[in-house]
This record gives sequence, C-alpha cells and structure tokens, in this order.
Amino acid sequence: MNATVNADPAELEKFSELAHRWWDADGEFRPLHQINPLRLAWIAGIAPLAGREVLDVGCGGGILAEAMARSAERVTGIDLAGKPLKVAQLHALEAGVANVTYREISAEALAEERPAGFDVVTCMEMLEHVPDPASVVAACARLVRPGGWVFFSTLNRNPKSFAFAIVGAEYLLKLLPRGTHDWAKFIRPGELAAACRAAGLDLRHTRGMQYNPLTRRYWLDADTSVNYLFATQRPAA
Repeated sequence: MNATVNADPAELEKFSELAHRWWDADGEFRPLHQINPLRLAWIAGIAPLAGREVLDVGCGGGILAEAMARSAERVTGIDLAGKPLKVAQLHALEAGVANVTYREISAEALAEERPAGFDVVTCMEMLEHVPDPASVVAACARLVRPGGWVFFSTLNRNPKSFAFAIVGAEYLLKLLPRGTHDWAKFIRPGELAAACRAAGLDLRHTRGMQYNPLTRRYWLDADTSVNYLFATQRPAA
C-alpha cells in the first residue's frame, strides 16, 4: 500500500474478507441494510437526488450507492477495498442499475482529478476507519460543487458509545463482527464539526441514530451520543 494513501491496510483487508456477504441482508452487514432506507430518506429530504450527480465515498459493496442511483442522474462509488467494489459492480449489473459506476480510488486522488465534480457527496460509516479523517473531509469539500451538499455519518467517542457500539453491538448482540470498530478512532461531533469548518463546509443539520434491539428498529432523533449524521453544505460561489 502506498504510504501516502489515507487508508489502513488492516481495515481494507477486514472488509475485503467479508465482501461476499455484503448483500446478505441477514448476514454481517444486516445493520447497513436496515439503516439504509433511513439514511437515504434523510439525504434525499435535504438534497433531492433527481437529476443530480452523486458521489459515495467509502461505498463498500454499494448498498447506499445503488439505492441513490435509483433516484439520481448518476452515482459514482469509490473505495480502496477492491473485493467489495467487485461485489458492488456485480450486484448493480444483476439488478439492472446502469447509472452507477465504481472505482478503486481515494477521495483525495479523485478530488485532484474531479474538483467540484459532484452535486452531492456522501461519506457514511467510513471516517472512523481511516488514519486521517480530516483529510477525507477536506477531499469531500473539494469534490462537491459550490452550493452542493456533503453528508457524513460516524460514531461519537465517549463511554456510552463504547458500551453500545463495541460491547453491545459486537459482543453481546452480535450485530457486527468483533473488531469491526476501534473505539479510539471514533470521532466526537465537535471534532468533525471543526474538520468541516476547516474544509470550508457549513454544518446545516445534525441527527443521531438510535436502535432498539428488542424491536430491531432504527430511527433518527436529536441524540448524537452514539451514531450521528451531519449534513454540510459548500457555500455557493
């Protein structure tokens, strides 16, 4: 792995090993399937996707990218893990979704290639897996057009998030494979907000995501203590 690439080889390998399970709605990625309608509706409610060119950073197996492609003009999904990308490409082909394209490239490299190239940029459940999250935030800011929207979701870093996202989700409820997350890499909302400001993005909306293990229901509310989402906007020129 090129030392200048903002990626952890162990993280890429971890998700590559599970690539063949990405579209199994009852498998290791079940939580992603369950939250996808929720986050898609939130994104589309703020930035309607019809006629838009959209970029999904850290797209993995393409669950969100493919869903957005059903409304958007065109979607590009990028990731540095090759196996999930191949799974994403195959699933889009099988599903007949022709307006989604996948590339193995970093956000930083694509920002050099296509600055201000997208109307909407999403970066969901990805920042907590890279060595330098602020670099990804800055790249997303460069990739979006003036007036366009950038959406992030990640995990807060506090004792509650350790109890819920690590102990609860990975060990007790087994919602995720053990080792999916490293609590030390979780990002406080204040830290992400500072990275957004430094990148020239205005924070417009914040939501928290909750889960009830008994009903298996997810919902959005104002509590950002564990999972949370940011909607940011690049100021119009």
